[in-house]
Amino acid sequence: MKKYFFLPLIAMAIAACSSEPHYVINAKIEGADSVTFLLQKIEAGKIVAIDSAFAEKGSFTMKGGSIKYPDLVLLSARNTRMRTQFFLENTEITITGKLDSLYGAKITGSKTQDEYNNFVNSLSTFSDKYNTIYNDYQMAEQTGDTAKAAQLMKEIEKGEKEMTQMQKDFVRNNPSSFAAPQILSGLTYDMEGSEIETYINAMDTAVANTETIKNLRTRVEKMKASAIGQKAPDFTLNDPEGNPVSLYSKVGAKLLLVDFWAAWCGPCRQENPNVVKVFNEYNKKGFDVFGVSLDRTKDDWVKAIANDKLTWTHVSDLQYWNSAAAQLYGVSAIPANFLLDEKGVIIGRNLRGEVLYNKVKEVLGN
Repeated sequence: MKKYFFLPLIAMAIAACSSEPHYVINAKIEGADSVTFLLQKIEAGKIVAIDSAFAEKGSFTMKGGSIKYPDLVLLSARNTRMRTQFFLENTEITITGKLDSLYGAKITGSKTQDEYNNFVNSLSTFSDKYNTIYNDYQMAEQTGDTAKAAQLMKEIEKGEKEMTQMQKDFVRNNPSSFAAPQILSGLTYDMEGSEIETYINAMDTAVANTETIKNLRTRVEKMKASAIGQKAPDFTLNDPEGNPVSLYSKVGAKLLLVDFWAAWCGPCRQENPNVVKVFNEYNKKGFDVFGVSLDRTKDDWVKAIANDKLTWTHVSDLQYWNSAAAQLYGVSAIPANFLLDEKGVIIGRNLRGEVLYNKVKEVLGN
């Protein structure tokens, strides 16, 4: 009796194990013979390994256990800079492409990836149009046609707003899509915490329980403490000479710009001349800057200060994205800034270019 009773149980157990949700990745990458591929994800700002496989004549397979929900991952060729991103989920996914253009690999089999691809494709015509306008703007700048450049910049700003709205519409209209958290995360630079919270609260429960959304919730709480109208949280970091300097040792100027930047940040370096212009024109009228660097090395930081002629107070803990001040203010992208009045109350956020200049001019006059 035991013999005939036990065999079906073994068969049932094997069947149960084989039917558990899991992922399978089948890849064919031209030019990738004898290359090791790494499956990775980003957690808390660090790249974490999930799986790996050795490609023979460009082909490899990865098989893994069940994952809780579709999540954005990286597929990288070891010892190269070639990589692509896609949504991994419990299904069979096929990746085809070329090693030298891995970023453009075709990825099929993932429902979430299909949703994301459809969204990106819907933006393509729109993006092409405004890329052309941006190129025309660059040409007008180079030739000194300031009138045309100003007009084209207005069109670019209009396009940026339209594209942002399209992304917000996707998040709002697709509350059950696991692509929505990633799209929302990329939007939050110019959003207030209360607006982000509105989008999160409208998401389906499963989507709202992803790590991306949990991290956004944490960030929203920090953003509320550094929102417009709030008194800026104080912090103390060292200047380049190693002396501790607190934010509130600088509060008292009619306007103080708390400017988060880094030497390695291209957009920050492009924005620095605009900040220098405002500082040089309005410093004697009560405008000051408190630079907070997210650099990793003192040499890079100090060199960038000198090269960009940033003649105001600078501090850093050289902790990159783990900067204590950035964490305190919920900063997840740079350049980022907060404009404080003489009492330390935040009256503006992420003011760049002419917007910063006009705000300072409005408060301090000509």
